[in-house]
Amino acid sequence: MSVQNPYEELGLTEDASFDEIKAARDRLIAESGGDRKRQEMLEAAYDAILMQRLRMRQEGKIKVPEGVRFPERLSAAPPSTPPTPVQQSPAWLQRLIDTPSTKDVLLPAGLFGGLAALSVLLRANSSILQLTLALGIGLSLYFLNRKENLFGRAILLTLSGLLVGLLLGGLFYSLLWAPITSIALSDEQFITLVTLILLWLVCSFLR
Repeated sequence: MSVQNPYEELGLTEDASFDEIKAARDRLIAESGGDRKRQEMLEAAYDAILMQRLRMRQEGKIKVPEGVRFPERLSAAPPSTPPTPVQQSPAWLQRLIDTPSTKDVLLPAGLFGGLAALSVLLRANSSILQLTLALGIGLSLYFLNRKENLFGRAILLTLSGLLVGLLLGGLFYSLLWAPITSIALSDEQFITLVTLILLWLVCSFLR
């Protein structure tokens, strides 16, 4: 659409600023009452003025503020910064770690706590300690198998917990021999206690 005098169309003079040009266009469009033809004329006048200002800028006659929209070009969208990748644990670890409910933690804790009390409070007796360990292994197998119904994995995790518990118990006992003997715990009692704690952790927080 051709506009003979775009400044008069917008009610402006040629020395109007860019802010005044935009404000006049917006105001007149708002006053047009939805007249599509009138709005097209106002847009054409606005674009004609910007085209003229662009030519004058290219010729070095005026300085156009940055950010002014010209009709023949669109401002390039800023390159989107790729989101920072979230560090995730390996898939095998995610499959292994469990997030149990409070009930799923407290029930095994109570049962293993009872076994630990038996191993500590009763007189050091190898048969009693072996019985508590056997019951702990059975509890671990039960709770692990109940989660995924994978008995093979339950056996593997339970045996791993048993082995680590026995090794850690022996290591800690050798390091803490003096304070442990002061509370009248034998080496077998202490190792059994540490192993039961490891088995509880395994069956509560692994699957």
